[in-house]
Amino acid sequence: MAITAKQVNELRKKTGAGMMDCKKALVEADGDMEVAIDNLRKKGQKIAAKRGDREASEGLVIAKITTDGKKGIVVTLNCETDFVAKNADFVAFANKIADIAVATGANTAEELLSKDFDGSLTVGEKIIEQTGVIGEKIEVKTIEIIEAPSVVAYNHPGNQIATIVGLTKPADDEGRQVAMQVAAMAPIALDESHVDQATIDREIEVGKDLAIAEGKPADMAEKIAKGRLGKFFKETTLLNQAFVRDNKKSVKQFLHDVDKDLTVTDFKRVSLSI
Repeated sequence: MAITAKQVNELRKKTGAGMMDCKKALVEADGDMEVAIDNLRKKGQKIAAKRGDREASEGLVIAKITTDGKKGIVVTLNCETDFVAKNADFVAFANKIADIAVATGANTAEELLSKDFDGSLTVGEKIIEQTGVIGEKIEVKTIEIIEAPSVVAYNHPGNQIATIVGLTKPADDEGRQVAMQVAAMAPIALDESHVDQATIDREIEVGKDLAIAEGKPADMAEKIAKGRLGKFFKETTLLNQAFVRDNKKSVKQFLHDVDKDLTVTDFKRVSLSI
């Protein structure tokens, strides 16, 4: 049977597939819309299987918060090329998946894949379908979550870095400034008490080697290295870092000046490349 432009356009709207792919699927299905959709999904499954071992290192990082502002989620949707990551349809797709994560309370990538996408497909099935449309491996790489009395999200332009910051009380403007600090300064922990012992031991060893290289006596090297830990904590832990908008204050002091009970409870920073 003859396939009309209206049918092709309808299938394209339903699946996001290209015009020629939609026309071919409809021809193969003898004009049956549901069969054509199934054919495109099968195509996606075949492509997904073929590209399963490919590296998907490009993509987008999207941070969102719940309507009550008490939970933040960062979702990473990966693809193979920067060209696809910048495509408007892929950006919309990534945001839709992040919205589903927020709306359904999904806590892991696996859980998110099982959630409903549009009433007919799960997120996982939709990703397979879009793999057929785009021709690249697509995967939900990670989900990061924070719950707190107040959570602020920040998406760096380009969506290569996103952060969420938990606060002891609502403070959207100040929280956003701290979230931007997290994006720019990449702290490794909240404060010195949250730095793992392995990192501290490694820093002491590096400090000892540096002290000896500077000509300090070997029996003094460890003491000198431990003395330098304060500088390390100041540079790498969020609350001790110099606040980027006023480096005369630490982040902790900045928040305390706003409200003595305001502080950060937790943060997450997700980056595709850093």
